[in-house]
Amino acid sequence: MQQAIDLKGRPYSHLAFIWTLLAGTFTMSISQSSLSTAYPTLMRYFNIPASTVQWLTTGFMLVMVVMMPVSPWLLNNIRFPVLFVTVLALFDVGTFIIYLAPSFGLMMLGRVMEAMAVGIMFPSYQTVMLRITPEDQRGSVMGFAGLVMGSALAVGPIISGIVLKYTTWQGLFVVFMVIITVVFLIALKTIKDVMPAHASKLDSGSVISSLGFIGILYVVNQTGKANVNWGWMMGLLVVSVLAVAYFVWRQFHVDTPLLDLRVLKTVNFDLAVLLTGASYIALIVVTIIFPLYYQEVLGLSPFASGMALVPGAVVLSLLNPLTGKLADRIGFKATMLAGMTMIVFGWLWLTLVGGRQSLVAMILTAALIEGGNAFVMMPAVTLGANSLPDHLISHGTAVITTVRQILGSTGVAVATLVLAGVTASRAKAGSASAALVGYRAVFAAFLVVAVVGWVFAVLLRDGRQTAQKTRND
Repeated sequence: MQQAIDLKGRPYSHLAFIWTLLAGTFTMSISQSSLSTAYPTLMRYFNIPASTVQWLTTGFMLVMVVMMPVSPWLLNNIRFPVLFVTVLALFDVGTFIIYLAPSFGLMMLGRVMEAMAVGIMFPSYQTVMLRITPEDQRGSVMGFAGLVMGSALAVGPIISGIVLKYTTWQGLFVVFMVIITVVFLIALKTIKDVMPAHASKLDSGSVISSLGFIGILYVVNQTGKANVNWGWMMGLLVVSVLAVAYFVWRQFHVDTPLLDLRVLKTVNFDLAVLLTGASYIALIVVTIIFPLYYQEVLGLSPFASGMALVPGAVVLSLLNPLTGKLADRIGFKATMLAGMTMIVFGWLWLTLVGGRQSLVAMILTAALIEGGNAFVMMPAVTLGANSLPDHLISHGTAVITTVRQILGSTGVAVATLVLAGVTASRAKAGSASAALVGYRAVFAAFLVVAVVGWVFAVLLRDGRQTAQKTRND
């Protein structure tokens, strides 16, 4: 590989840059995935119900989604070394506030600051990695990024369980603070200015109307919950949809859009967005629904059900770098078709084979579905970037991460609603296997989603040809 050069023409270590970037992102990802393990402890400490403590995740997700569309503007207007260390500092300060928090309200403030940092970081790190990597090597590099992010799913609950066993919940945030502080200090040396600046005015109208995403996701997350005022929720949903519609309209009618939605005029990019969404839905539903199956059907403890997810996450992590290289070698369409086929077969097995599944069968099926995700999600991100001109990559990755988060949350809501609805109706009918029927209905529903994703993969065109055509146009 040629010597990496920053915007000022000075050489820098490409490997050290990538490692620092991924170390910060990895730590933030763990903080997102490991907190649910601490919920019972936090409920006792603050004397709050489960419905309140869940806002540590729900609120985090809402803030994160609304920050994602802002990331392209930040990348274009702030030098990347400054942006990166500022995001790390924001996360570090938020974590410190959580560590000191005497009340749940103050803890939520720290959690919001963490979510702001993560919402900026997740699209930005992908954009930067894509921009500094030659197109014919992007699959391999993004596959490695997928390994790091997939590993966070595997080690998050393990780290959380170990820390909580030997110390208090505050100890978990001390770990995050120490790691992020070390990354911050290393970043001062290794992170260089590699993103061209395109100064523009921040469109306040777009920022305000983007809050509609929060409203939509909030309503989606109330689905299936008890004692919800659905009259108020429907009103919020209507206002939120109108706000998002105005946000979309505005991006096509201002000189410097906050999120350049012209990326959606590229068919291959649209398919890549839908594919990464379909694969993420499968992944997130497995991580949410399978532990419930382990506990309610197989009678496992919460800790054991969480640990049963680790093999699938390990498979996801190990396959990510291999699928990246495979995509560079045989093409993105063939790679993603293979992945969607694996996901389809996973859901098909669970749908067709009735009765109570064994733990081994469920773990193997989870590994098959999560392995399929490795063949789809990061290759789809890379294909989407390859389909766009370089100056639109930051907007493309922001669109992908935002849509992926919205679809993932919707998938969880649909799964919860189907499970609760079918189980309740079968229980009223006197069925002794009401829970099994409910889970089977969930599996069938997401089999349909996977088949639709497989069709999207069939419709893909060769990434390099499409990218070249886009640049020529």
